[in-house]
Amino acid sequence: MFGPPGRRAIEARLTGLKDELGAGFCIVNGENAADGTGLTAKLAEKLLASGADVITLGNHVWRQRDLVPVLAQNARVIRPANLRGPGTGLAVAEAADGTPVAVINLQGALFLDVAVHPFVVVDDLVEEAGSRAKVVIIDFHAEATSEKVALARHLDGRVTAVIGTHTHVQTNDARVQPGGTAAITDAGMTGPHDSVIGVRADLAIERMRTGMPVRFHPAEGGVRIEGVLVECDEEGRATRCEALRIPIE
Repeated sequence: MFGPPGRRAIEARLTGLKDELGAGFCIVNGENAADGTGLTAKLAEKLLASGADVITLGNHVWRQRDLVPVLAQNARVIRPANLRGPGTGLAVAEAADGTPVAVINLQGALFLDVAVHPFVVVDDLVEEAGSRAKVVIIDFHAEATSEKVALARHLDGRVTAVIGTHTHVQTNDARVQPGGTAAITDAGMTGPHDSVIGVRADLAIERMRTGMPVRFHPAEGGVRIEGVLVECDEEGRATRCEALRIPIE
């Protein structure tokens, strides 16, 4: 979810959209909520009030310092588990029908900085999550498609879904793998798509053409909600995985 346009879309539509889709649980990646870089304490509170059951993060987790106490105190706001610092990378919250849902947040190692490689920690995290909930969802915030596909294959049959985030461009590979794990390489971006991955195109182009520092600002046009809808059975095996793309007036 990117910047003010993405936040407004979530605030206006998320609760109603969950009802329309029959979705009992919603994870929102808040990594780019604060004008494109990070999440503030106030914005975390707004997202939870708007219908997010768990908020995940990524490589901009430390950009807004007032979020640090939230990570330490609010179990429904989590950071990548393979980073170091306050907070945790695993949350368990209840869906609308009372079903416990475990959410794991991880950051990729290819082209990003991490304290520990995600493949080193993921098996123990999945084991812990599985001891607390049958439905286990992973937000894998990673740059490389190969790394995201590899993690989904590695965990097939052991988690409900592996959902890729970070690149802001929704991929055309939503699927349920043979072992019953839903996967998509990137769930896309909720925010302004008349842009360069959320940023005003003129500013992004200027930096690329000149190599000079340019202060980025969120774009405004072409707002839509993007994400993925996963259905699963009582044992946490996925039965459906569908990419969502919903225009917002």
